[in-house]
Amino acid sequence: MMSPDATRRSARLRRGLMAAAALVYLLLAGAQLGLPGLHYDEAKEAGVNAVELLTGAPVTAFRDAALTVGSWRLPLMVQDYIGSLYVYLALPFLALTGVGAPNLRAPAVLVGLATLLLAACTVDAWTRRADSSGPTWAAVLTVWLLAASPSFVFWNRQGIFVTNLMQPFCWLAAWQGVVWLEHGRRRSLVTAALAAGLALYAKVLAVWIVGPLALLSAWGWLRRRRQGGAPRLDTPTVALAAAALLIPLLPLLLFNLQTGGTLTALLGNAATSYYGVDNTALWANAAVRLGQVGQSLRGDQFWYLGGLFGNPLAPWLAGVGVVAGLVAEWRKPAAPLALVALAFVASLVTISDLFITHYALLHPFLVAVAAVGWATWGGGAVWKRRLVVGVAVVWVALDMSAALQTHRALAVSGGLADHSDASYHLADYLRDNGMSAPLALDWGMDATVRFLSEDTVRPIEVFGYASPEEPDAGFAARLAPFLANPDNVYLLHAPGQTVFGGRREAFLALVESQGLAATMETAFAQRDGTPLFEVWRVRP
Repeated sequence: MMSPDATRRSARLRRGLMAAAALVYLLLAGAQLGLPGLHYDEAKEAGVNAVELLTGAPVTAFRDAALTVGSWRLPLMVQDYIGSLYVYLALPFLALTGVGAPNLRAPAVLVGLATLLLAACTVDAWTRRADSSGPTWAAVLTVWLLAASPSFVFWNRQGIFVTNLMQPFCWLAAWQGVVWLEHGRRRSLVTAALAAGLALYAKVLAVWIVGPLALLSAWGWLRRRRQGGAPRLDTPTVALAAAALLIPLLPLLLFNLQTGGTLTALLGNAATSYYGVDNTALWANAAVRLGQVGQSLRGDQFWYLGGLFGNPLAPWLAGVGVVAGLVAEWRKPAAPLALVALAFVASLVTISDLFITHYALLHPFLVAVAAVGWATWGGGAVWKRRLVVGVAVVWVALDMSAALQTHRALAVSGGLADHSDASYHLADYLRDNGMSAPLALDWGMDATVRFLSEDTVRPIEVFGYASPEEPDAGFAARLAPFLANPDNVYLLHAPGQTVFGGRREAFLALVESQGLAATMETAFAQRDGTPLFEVWRVRP
């Protein structure tokens, strides 16, 4: 047993280490925040609606579903499965600091900081002994391994791109769920339910964590009930928890009453996803997802920032830590490991694609399980504690090295493809030349240009979302009325950069069939010279 003075010194040390980790995260995540270029999803899922609300312009709500409050028309969702929380989070930042990519990303960085703190609280709840004070060593290790992780840093910098707002709500639900099971506080259960509802509204994908949390909490409650120590679940408690869960989901429910969008997206892509993933091929999907587990731990998936840099030891150190923890005291890492395992199973089914960006939600939980394992194993002999410290130093050092190398590559590249800072130059060109309503013949330009131009340039998307491979039957009919006006301009991606295929060819064929000529007025390239955006005109 340590003396009271030694216990206080140890607690102060752990708090200081956590504060230092938070500072490291803010420095890594906040550096050169304007790079890479603003991604379409960042602009679409927060920026455009926020600028409209700030300027009083008509709000282009997704599927035209909005709630009218006085003179405000508040968008309910930004996608069929993504709520509008980020729009309202971004509003005060943009109002205070102006419209720009760094201004839009600043709240996302702070969301990442909140995730760090709530992850620490959750790990504390998983591992705390009755006689301990201050944050546990497992919490300290978790925070450091996340703060320096390239995945955590660079996904949170573009948090709207990956909807990182799910993360703090999922961690809050996990933390308060454990507190409720341990201490039986009604307010903890209500808080956990509220956080779960907010996570699901932020993005329905949060069900990966919320679903397993509900199952594990129910199992924990039934086990305690058999042992005679379960928290009381009376009618008022259940009613309050149900209300707390449902209130954040009311915009989602209203959206579906108006449009049926979420149900259509889920049911229509249940067997085969929008991008062609077979959701019945669970083994094949599991192989892809297992590779993404390792990749997210290494942090070497950020090709679009200018280079591939990662920590090759991270997956191995994580795996050894989990096994070591199970061998030393299996009960401590068992519950968080079960949570991650169930979330992994949930990730095998998708309505879009098996995007690694989905693992922005799961990655912090993977790291936390590894940290709990190492801290559990190292809680005995002095040599074990020293070995754990050595492992942590090596892991953090390699992560930080990869993050810094990625930053250096980003400073050179400015971002690649649909993350290129060429979008800034495109938006400036269109705005400065009075091209306020260009025709977008591919995905990835409309929302970005609208936000960067402060909504003075509003491209018209005519390419059609029905199929990513080829134009739909109505493409020519949508485009033809615009061709007669020589003042119209058309936005295309350069060959090799196309997202929605076949539109370039259909555009040029339609122009030729009407006896007109299409000429490229200008183009914008990545910093390495690779052409990316093209501006075209059509004349007799």
